[in-house]
Amino acid sequence: MNIDHNEIKREIESGKTTLGIEFGSTRIKAVLIGEDHTLLASGSHDWENQYENGIWTYSLEDVWKGLQDSYQKLSAEVLEKYNIPLKTIGSIGFSAMMHGYLPFDKNDNLLVPFRTWRNTMTEQASMDLTNLFQFNIPQRWSIAHLYQAILNKEPHVKDIKFLTTLAGYVHWKLTGHKVLGIGDASGMFPIDSKTNSYDAHKIDLFNQKIKSENYPWKLQEILPEVLLAGDSAGVLTEDGAKLLDPTGNLRPAIPLCPPEGDAGTGMVATNSVAVRTGNVSAGTSVFAMIVLEKPLSKVYPEIDMVTTPTGKHVAMVHCNNCTTDLNAWVGLFREFTGVLGVEIDQSKLFEMLYQKALEGEADCGDLLSYNYFSGEHITHFEEGRPLFVRTPESHFTLANFMRVHLFSALGALKIGLDILFEQEHVKVDQVLGHGGFFKTKGVGQKVMAAAMNVPVSVMDTASEGGPWGIALLASYMLNKKENEPLEVYLSKNVFAGNAGSTISPDKKDVEGFIAFMDRYKKGLVIERAAVDAFK
Repeated sequence: MNIDHNEIKREIESGKTTLGIEFGSTRIKAVLIGEDHTLLASGSHDWENQYENGIWTYSLEDVWKGLQDSYQKLSAEVLEKYNIPLKTIGSIGFSAMMHGYLPFDKNDNLLVPFRTWRNTMTEQASMDLTNLFQFNIPQRWSIAHLYQAILNKEPHVKDIKFLTTLAGYVHWKLTGHKVLGIGDASGMFPIDSKTNSYDAHKIDLFNQKIKSENYPWKLQEILPEVLLAGDSAGVLTEDGAKLLDPTGNLRPAIPLCPPEGDAGTGMVATNSVAVRTGNVSAGTSVFAMIVLEKPLSKVYPEIDMVTTPTGKHVAMVHCNNCTTDLNAWVGLFREFTGVLGVEIDQSKLFEMLYQKALEGEADCGDLLSYNYFSGEHITHFEEGRPLFVRTPESHFTLANFMRVHLFSALGALKIGLDILFEQEHVKVDQVLGHGGFFKTKGVGQKVMAAAMNVPVSVMDTASEGGPWGIALLASYMLNKKENEPLEVYLSKNVFAGNAGSTISPDKKDVEGFIAFMDRYKKGLVIERAAVDAFK
């Protein structure tokens, strides 16, 4: 929709805008959206985690430096594009990488450096808590970090007054409120969707488990308060306004929505918050999130259980490997074209090779590949070895070769999804795909539809990602009608008329993927031998 330039200036001046800022693993991005939820301006700041003393971390100094830089760049773009300084905003939302460990003492000092989701040092805690709760607790969850610190007898634990996530920390410092959106909270500790708060029975089990340690706190006293999408989560304080915008231009008292995790904002940005909807993010890694009609019947170590920003159960299948091996093969083909003296644009080459995969046999002509650049927990590999395997009888063509690598990119994901679809009989009506795997029109979609056996859609707006998702949540808080559910607000006001392109599963492709998966599972012994032999 084209909006008059003066109309946008009026929106900015009168505070009819919404600001969303997300702390990703390599970039902090701020977006400003208008009343129609379209992008008006953005700013970003690149950052990297540090590996210090065996811990993956970001310094709090870098958190604020990155936040201020991304906001300053957004403000500068507003001034440049619309010739008006940014002084007020209708509402603000913050989101960030989920999980991890940020414990503070009574004087608001951080007790140990921020332990991010990337750390895999909580294996014992993860196993113990999964058994105690009869609920899958992955290593990256905040409660696993806390319990591992207790098992390690770390002296700081007795001094904890408040434990939060990165989004919760930023929100607290800007508003004074120790709160968390339910989606982010669901990556700290299991949620009871009946009460829309932490599971009280599991809290009791945990407190009982650590009783002999005689800490001066109970778990419920140190966790952030849980809020739902649409709830008010405080306002920007005077100090908070100066922290966000050191120039002093930004006025305080702007309302904030509950801080959320990147999984929740991804669901919102892809309109995948209603029951029986899902989204798949496929790039370097791949994960699928399905909104459930009811909880799963039992614990599966392959499946993470989180929630939507409104508290609905979500099953997440996360795999470490997706397109890295595929990209490496395309790189090899590009090197070959260079030797021939043929100049070809990389994106054009990707498109040609992806399209070629559609000409391959449904089951990839009896070829097999594993895309394991790193370990893959779903198939129980702590390390990976990229492999390509064939028999003398296999049909070794370029089309089959490209097709098998596209199939392999989704192999581990398919194993996790089969637990949901075949063992738990989870129903999903449509899945929305986003990420580099879907960049070549129609190809990634067609392969994903075959793997999942459900229609797969891709929208133009999906590329806006998490910062846009948290901006939408802030807008929802401010503009929703009384008792209007989030999924209704999104469908009516944000995604109406943006159905994107949808590809339904092709019966031959589905049967071909099943045949490929039979080969894939049998061949895992080859991958195991490669890991053991090729050190």
